[in-house]
This record gives sequence, structure tokens and C-alpha cells, in this order.
Amino acid sequence: MSNGNNTLKAQTEAKIAAGRKGNPDFMKGVDETIAQAKAFQQGANALDLNQIAPSFELPNQHGQSVQLTELLAKGPVVVTFYRGSWCPYCNLQLKALQARLPEIQALGAQLVAISPQVPDGSMSESDISKMDFVVLSDQNADVAASYGVAWQVPTFLLEHMRVDRGLDLESLNNGNGSILPIPATFVLDKQGKVTWRYVDVDYRTRSEPEDIINALKNLV
Repeated sequence: MSNGNNTLKAQTEAKIAAGRKGNPDFMKGVDETIAQAKAFQQGANALDLNQIAPSFELPNQHGQSVQLTELLAKGPVVVTFYRGSWCPYCNLQLKALQARLPEIQALGAQLVAISPQVPDGSMSESDISKMDFVVLSDQNADVAASYGVAWQVPTFLLEHMRVDRGLDLESLNNGNGSILPIPATFVLDKQGKVTWRYVDVDYRTRSEPEDIINALKNLV
């Protein structure tokens, strides 16, 4: 069980606070961009409860093809979309999920993490791809789009990542760096039906592993 100080929410809030202190102008811009996105209800078309999740077939970090139908044949599936191994908030989220993975698996479920990042040597060497869950590459964001969580990244954020962080998302994402997934998590039952979801256009907030585990317990 987690406590208030160790929750993913507490960790991400601490990182946001550190960002506000270290780069207040940028964080102010992020707040304004996110507010605009929410005003336009981006993410409102995301896959909803009781809908059947679109099937997919994507390569893992080793180039091997993985199909959702094959995963569902073994039990419930937790599908989480993340931006890439370069994203510190994604790293926090996936490490938190890794820590609770035995509980997820004990409930008969599998965890699948999907990003647009190209499954090349750099990805296979990343901390994320060394984790004990399925890591898949959605290079053209087609699967993210089918789940309603593909987001056209504002120029403000793209420029920050290129200039301030030296991130070439075009290379990382095979020429499709302007589209990233909204951080979103879906719990699918064995029939592929969405029984729980978390979607938020603010990439600094993520679903709590405890909530995912509770959603899986409701399937038992």
C-alpha cells in the first residue's frame, strides 16, 4: 500500500514545484498552454467507459510484434500512453507502476506502456525498456489517435524541448514529433471493454497506481 508522501501525485507535484522555482517563466507558459487545451476540451474524445478498445499490433523495443488480442486472451490489460523515455514525468509514472507490478500481475493483468518513440537501440537501453512490462512503439500515433488521446503539441512546448532541452522529437518519433499522446491509462477487461480510465491533457499529472489496482480488483 502507498502513503500520502510516496504517491505518484506527491512525486509529480514535487517535480512541478521544483520546475516553478527553477524555471518560472516556462512553467507559467505551460500552465497557460494547458489551460487553453482544457478550454478546448482536448481529450474529450478519448475512449470512454464500457467502450471496446480498438485492437492494435505494435512493435516492442526488440522489434517483435505484439497484438492486443493476444494479450487479452491471457486476461485483463492495463494500457497506458506516455510521451517517451525523455519525459521525466513519464519516468516517475512508469517507475511507480513497476513498483506495483507484482500486484497488477497477481490480479491476472498485464501492463502495456505505449509511446511514439522509435524502438531502436537507444530505447532498448533505456530504463523504461528494462522494466518488467510490455513497452510498445506507436510511431505514427495511430493507436493513440484511435484511443482519442493523440495531441498536437503546441509550438511553445516543441520549441522549449528543442532549444532548452536539446530534444529532437522528429528523430525520436520517426518524423512525427509534433504529435504526442495525452498521458492516459485504460483498464480493459478480458473482452477488451474499458472498465476504468484516466485522461488528462496536463502531462504533469498521471493516474495513481493504487487506483489502477483497485480498478483491477473490481474485475475479480
